[in-house]
Amino acid sequence: MDNLILTVRDKIGKPVSSRVVAATIESLGIRDKDTLNDFGVPSIKSLADLIYQKILTAPDYISIRNKKERELEAGEKSKTLQLSDYLIVKLKIFARYYPTGILHLLPVFVQILAIILFGYSLWTFVGFNHMQSTAVVLGVIIGLITTGGFVQVIGRQASFYWNYEDYTMTRKTINFLVKMGAKSISIVLIGIYALNFFFHIFPVKLLLILFIYAFLIGLLLLMIAPLHTIKQRWFISVAIFTATTVAVLLSKYSVVPIYMTHWIGILIAILLSKGFLYFFFRNKIDKRQVDCNMEVKTPVMLYQNYHYFFYGLLVYVFIFIDRILAWSADISGTIPYIIYFEKNYELGMDVAILVFLLLSGVMEYSLAAFSKFIDIGQKNTPFEHPEHYNQSLFRMYWQHISLMFVTSLFIFIIIYFIITSSWGYQAHFKEVFEELSIRVCIIGGLGYFFFAWGILNTLYLFTLGQPAKPLRALVMACIVNVITGFLLSRFISYEYSVGGLFCGSLLFMLLTLRENIHFFRNLDYYYYAAY
Repeated sequence: MDNLILTVRDKIGKPVSSRVVAATIESLGIRDKDTLNDFGVPSIKSLADLIYQKILTAPDYISIRNKKERELEAGEKSKTLQLSDYLIVKLKIFARYYPTGILHLLPVFVQILAIILFGYSLWTFVGFNHMQSTAVVLGVIIGLITTGGFVQVIGRQASFYWNYEDYTMTRKTINFLVKMGAKSISIVLIGIYALNFFFHIFPVKLLLILFIYAFLIGLLLLMIAPLHTIKQRWFISVAIFTATTVAVLLSKYSVVPIYMTHWIGILIAILLSKGFLYFFFRNKIDKRQVDCNMEVKTPVMLYQNYHYFFYGLLVYVFIFIDRILAWSADISGTIPYIIYFEKNYELGMDVAILVFLLLSGVMEYSLAAFSKFIDIGQKNTPFEHPEHYNQSLFRMYWQHISLMFVTSLFIFIIIYFIITSSWGYQAHFKEVFEELSIRVCIIGGLGYFFFAWGILNTLYLFTLGQPAKPLRALVMACIVNVITGFLLSRFISYEYSVGGLFCGSLLFMLLTLRENIHFFRNLDYYYYAAY
């Protein structure tokens, strides 16, 4: 009871009536059927009347303030709104968020550096033959696809509670979704095993290795996703670096089989992330915060987040469609299985995806600037001229796209030197970057550029709660990716399945661009409707 009174005071300060107290109690998730067992009163109304009287008769009633009022009295005054020097503001945002977006790729760069220096990373090894690579890469693909939707929902739903400083529900939501994701991986793997049992697609040993990689990679993705939500992304780099270091040392200085070194390394990253989350929330949750025994309701979770779930799922499906088509194009009739790893194609795509990864700084900056100026603009734009507000932010959108073009030009120059220079790929791996790989890299790089543009368009729409339109665009892009990639890989040459990625990405960008144009022309409406 004392904790609940403190929480009510913290949220509303001096209540104007018991009804306000009742609404506050309900907002905490307390139900009528909880009140008798938890607080000894028969209903929320009775509980609200009791708390209202206790607050009114408290000795410090005159000095009661809610959290925001206390912050203002402590000196956190509203910042002066800057109506000029927007360029300086944008430069400050760029200087903060562009490097941040690149630094968040540090775990990826750690993996790339490990491959260059040791020919080995947390789930790859240059010494794998094609059959081993097939098992490992398919395992990684299945793990990513199966958990992609849950990762997206973690970012969406857990952020909702996090932004309202409800750390108890944030933790419960994360735990619920991680468990759901782990169960989903298990169900998918059981389904694949049953299918393989009847049709004998892969040998059992290959399938077992595939399953372990799939489960561990999926679980790793689920465990590091909450670190984005709680603004602790730095620890992802710590976990991945530590795990990679241990795995590399085991591979170099022990007799542990290569698969086991990978699995041990991934498990270390999972356990480190899990431990960090446990201690973070234990320290973060205020002891005064009331745990109202509110539980995550699956139907409500599904209804609120199914757009985001399918979007997260289809993003990974889209990214890997071209690979599956290329690896299953048995034009010569020599591949041993229905899907079989092809090194030169994968090499081209691995280099091409650098375009998408290195554009993350632009996307981080663009979203930060949009979030900043969408708020500033609505404060300094006269209400009778909303078109000025919409136009100014639409101009800023095109400035961000221009920055994306310029950044992409530099990225393509870097990729060119990686492929052709004496210090590049050939120097480190002692083999030539094949013409086929170059062709795949060029087409794939252009495809990833348009895909990054489409993702940026989607993030703008997500910002104001418009997930359905980009999801429809992504579904259409996947269909085009499959059809185009299949036709090109079967009737021209297998490496042209990358053309499906290019056409699908281009369509995804154009469809989301059309939606963004409508979005920005009516931005005042969407901003109002979202809040």
